[in-house]
Amino acid sequence: MKFSIASSLLIAGSTTAFTRTSQPRYPSVVEAASGSLGTGEGWIAPSAPVNSEESLKLTLEKSLEGSKFLKRLSLLGSTGSIGTQTLDIVDACPDNFVVDALSAGTNAELMAEQVLKYKPKVASLATAEAAAELKDRLEAAGCKQMPEIMFGDDGILAAATIDTADTVVTGIVGAAGLKPTIEAIKLKKDIALANKETLISGGPVINPLVKEHGINMLPADSEHSAIFQCLQGVPEGGLRRVILTASGGAFRDLTKEELFNMCRDDPRAVQAKATTHPNWDMGAKITLDSATMMNKGLEVIEAHYLFGASYDDIDVVIHPQSIVHSMVETQDTSCIAQLGWADMRLPLVYSVSWPHRLKMPYKPLDLAEVSQMTFMAPDHEKYPCIRLAYDAGRAGGTMTAVLNAANEAANEMFREDVGLGFLDIPKLIESAMEAHKEDHKIADITLEDILSCDTWARQFVVEQSTSMKSAQVFA
Repeated sequence: MKFSIASSLLIAGSTTAFTRTSQPRYPSVVEAASGSLGTGEGWIAPSAPVNSEESLKLTLEKSLEGSKFLKRLSLLGSTGSIGTQTLDIVDACPDNFVVDALSAGTNAELMAEQVLKYKPKVASLATAEAAAELKDRLEAAGCKQMPEIMFGDDGILAAATIDTADTVVTGIVGAAGLKPTIEAIKLKKDIALANKETLISGGPVINPLVKEHGINMLPADSEHSAIFQCLQGVPEGGLRRVILTASGGAFRDLTKEELFNMCRDDPRAVQAKATTHPNWDMGAKITLDSATMMNKGLEVIEAHYLFGASYDDIDVVIHPQSIVHSMVETQDTSCIAQLGWADMRLPLVYSVSWPHRLKMPYKPLDLAEVSQMTFMAPDHEKYPCIRLAYDAGRAGGTMTAVLNAANEAANEMFREDVGLGFLDIPKLIESAMEAHKEDHKIADITLEDILSCDTWARQFVVEQSTSMKSAQVFA
């Protein structure tokens, strides 16, 4: 039996396989009776178009428009994995998408190829040198529709705010994605969200802007797209719990003791294994985050801001096959899951075509080929980064920006082989969070607050790491 790639599985029955520890509750900020208590306690207004009467009406209205829609895209990070896969979608559906702007790093050669093919109005690279090289390459190729060539922060902003685009795909990495996203939101452009920092660090700033300007925040990563798809048609107050699935990363088949012993006895092998993912073809940073399972902790925070769920009602379960991309539990205890092969194009398609279902030339999911699917609870002692993410999320305010920046700094130093141990990563992050408590801000947060905390946390981790010896175990 074959199912479509984006097929959803309705699993009705016991939910005892996914257990949660009791956590403190927080005051409700919305009236909807969402969550496991059925009171909405601890929930917030979501940035994604879900869990409200308004979002249901909008989804229905857009669905009835049919699949002959045309969207104009601005693509930030066009030469990276998100960017190139988004352009693959444009190639597959040329009647549905037009590319109005491209921005990228310093890969002028690939950018020149993209400009010649997609004919954007704006093309921006990170440096003046790369922009000059792009111009030379386009002139040498006889480009007849020369775009406005820009560089640096001004170029990214120009791409994000180009007047003709209605959707901005945020495929750039890091805090650099915050300002262009904010400016795009102010111009009422929908966001196909592939930049984690937008909500993990900037959630306290972004979510109010989404509500103020009435735009749609559409998740473009696998897990949050799965949740978003599962929530289509779920009425306000119908969501009980969010269940994020995780591959388990490079060390999923090792016990806690085996991992700690390996870190002590063969740190080089740990370094090599930590940057090789068993299922997904991802960048080095995300692959290491998967090994520490910080990626899943960050996704918990992102799910809170996207879907409004209380941290008490967001769970993580390890699913080694990476076929079930995440699940939701409704108030009647039914679980709805989204399934598909491990292909990043699938969530990207839905983020730029929502709520439509475009016919794509991808391999359909075959459950007989999958054969079996397994699930298990994560070991929080083996993966302390999960706990740190929940702690930061519950603290709220600027703490999640510190968590994210500290993790990025520690992750980068580990990959650069400066003597940092694998188990030092969570120690450094926790130290930064502890040090930030004196300056922790939970109200009236601005973009400047977020960026300041980001800079401080990175510097703190670098300074702290110079006096740290490689950890034997995480205490």
